[in-house]
Amino acid sequence: MGRKSFLILGILIIALGIAVSSAAFTVHQTTQAIVLQLGEPKRVVTEAGLNFKLPIVQNVLYYEKRVLNLDPPVESILLSDQKRILVDAFARYRISDALEFFKTVRTEGGVRQRLGPIINASLRGVMGNVTLASVLSEERADLMLQIRDRVNVDAGRFGIELVDVRIGRADFPDEISQAVYGRMNSERKREAAEFRAQGFEQAQRVRAAADREATVIRAEAEKEAEIERGRGEGLRTEILNKAYGRDTDFFNFYRSMQAYEKSLSGQGTFMVLSPDSEFFDFFSATETPKGK
Repeated sequence: MGRKSFLILGILIIALGIAVSSAAFTVHQTTQAIVLQLGEPKRVVTEAGLNFKLPIVQNVLYYEKRVLNLDPPVESILLSDQKRILVDAFARYRISDALEFFKTVRTEGGVRQRLGPIINASLRGVMGNVTLASVLSEERADLMLQIRDRVNVDAGRFGIELVDVRIGRADFPDEISQAVYGRMNSERKREAAEFRAQGFEQAQRVRAAADREATVIRAEAEKEAEIERGRGEGLRTEILNKAYGRDTDFFNFYRSMQAYEKSLSGQGTFMVLSPDSEFFDFFSATETPKGK
């Protein structure tokens, strides 16, 4: 066998390898595949493993088996109690029939366009019959189940199974939110004013009670002081009377000296008295009082 034969054999082996490699494809456990021939689906592969297709004329399109997320646009819903809210919901789904999925929506972007409006329509249909209190209560879980069941009726024709629907957020529109905020603000201010008034009233009661108690304490203290002062004055009078009874002349002399001291202690003091006034008896006396 010549060199040319070896070259041809090598080219054939390489071509065969390329053909085999282009004909083989692997399906992972988390995916499923559709074999297309010139754009037309020929078979669906759902089992994981190595598979083969016709090279060149056939290609493989993969879809997820795992749960996928769908976030439809925010929907404005009027509840049965005439309250309008903005609902931001999200859904989780899986591709249950890859062939139907390919025929109807083909891609996840197609799912958003086709399934998003269906989810929002189901939201309006279910939540339009309930009140805001129901949406915010434990009934919310039952509402989500009703929405999921409604969506699944239409989702089956897209080869999709809806696993769950949840409300991520439910808010009032901006103009209603501002009005609600204004009412809440006014209510809080009213409550604050009421609390301040109650506090002021209680403070006044405490001050009045304290003032009454202080008045009573001062009155009792003044009463005790007057009693003690009276006792002191009585004791003083008693002592003076006893002293006066022992030596009348000395007591008169002592009291006169005290009167002189008080009257003549200031500077520039002038007194206009008669020379024979009793006030100066002890100045003209030739004898000292007895007992001195």
